[in-house]
Amino acid sequence: MSENMNKTQGHGVVKISEDVVGVIAGIAASEIQGIQGLHPTLTGGITQVVTGKRNVTKGVKVTVGEHDAIIDMVVSIEYGFKIPEVVQKAQVNVKETVETITGLKVSAVNVYVNNIYVKDKETKEK
Repeated sequence: MSENMNKTQGHGVVKISEDVVGVIAGIAASEIQGIQGLHPTLTGGITQVVTGKRNVTKGVKVTVGEHDAIIDMVVSIEYGFKIPEVVQKAQVNVKETVETITGLKVSAVNVYVNNIYVKDKETKEK
């Protein structure tokens, strides 16, 4: 995620890094009840282990086209929540938040559920 998205404004060019869009998307997704967290993709997780660098956009990949952006994210859902409803809310929130904050058009938010999070009994009883 090193490419920048350029927008020409009245006073010059504004460059928005894909990493910035990824952070915004990750925060927007985690605001949704039922999303337990984001998870690194296989390559992102391997990179983090090998380099030791923390990836703030773990679980989020932004692909830039000529006129739009596509956001792919890998999430964990809390047990007991309806997956289609949680994912739809996350998609809407991510799209609206990224478009509002960056001014970029988001053509798709693809959400991949790779885990169900179950709270342990101690956590439930507290």
